Amino acid sequence: SRHARLLPGPRVCARSSLPPPSVGRAMAPKAAKAQEGGAKKAGKVAKAVKSAVTRKAKKTRTNVHFFRPKTLIKKRSPKYPLRSVESRQRMDKYRIIQCPVTTESAMKKIEEINTLVFLVDIKASKLNIKDAVKQLYDVKAAKVNTLIRPDGRKKAYVHLTQDYDALDVANRIGII
Repeated sequence: SRHARLLPGPRVCARSSLPPPSVGRAMAPKAAKAQEGGAKKAGKVAKAVKSAVTRKAKKTRTNVHFFRPKTLIKKRSPKYPLRSVESRQRMDKYRIIQCPVTTESAMKKIEEINTLVFLVDIKASKLNIKDAVKQLYDVKAAKVNTLIRPDGRKKAYVHLTQDYDALDVANRIGII
């Protein structure tokens, strides 16, 4: 019944008068193993009691900063490349030099001081402009001066060496 569970003492099955299966059975093989294990444990304890107690000395820290211990650092060995395609150079010669300037003052510079005038990319450096002019027009630049106009575009004055004539180059380009 319901009240039988609350009573102290050994549990008795409600339907039969037999004790529960766990009570009263002897387990001989396990008991023998336990006895052997107990003898080993006793031997270890006896050995420990005879020897002096050694405690690990606590390391005294002399520095307030804690540095994480150095652990194994393996070299990267990727299974696939980070980028599937090689990145191309975005600033090529055609993007650097956008167009030649054909104003009267620019024509005067071509005729008198052997200088070509171009509008160039805002991010282009003087060396980039020099190389682009060499690749596009097969002329060597002695010096490049740049300025940024009030409208935000960059203008480059490319002074050619004495071996090349700016007027010939301008004719080839089609400025004149």
